[in-house]
Amino acid sequence: MKSNNQGFYQLVERALEELPSDVAELLNNVAIVVDDWPDYSTPLMPDAENVLYGLYEGVPLTERAAGYYGVLPDKITIFRGPLERDFPREELEEQVRITVVHEIAHHFGFDEDYLEELGWR
Repeated sequence: MKSNNQGFYQLVERALEELPSDVAELLNNVAIVVDDWPDYSTPLMPDAENVLYGLYEGVPLTERAAGYYGVLPDKITIFRGPLERDFPREELEEQVRITVVHEIAHHFGFDEDYLEELGWR
């Protein structure tokens, strides 16, 4: 399925707008971007079946110490290509929402195992 980038960006924006305000406030130093595809050098989770829909890069809030300051923002990347390839239009918005929430959960310190327990994988 092919779509325009603007429509995909709107799906990501909608997912962010649906976040509870107290969660959204904690994302003040997180850059959220859309990229077409992961780079070949992007590490994959060993059990992720080599499909990467999103990526969190940074230091989770739960791992920050008192000396954590003066660093670049954390980054969440949502990958348009794999999502559009793997999900039909009628499921795409929900999968984008799941991916956004999944990556934000990493920012809050949730690991893959816990996210799977919660059904967010």
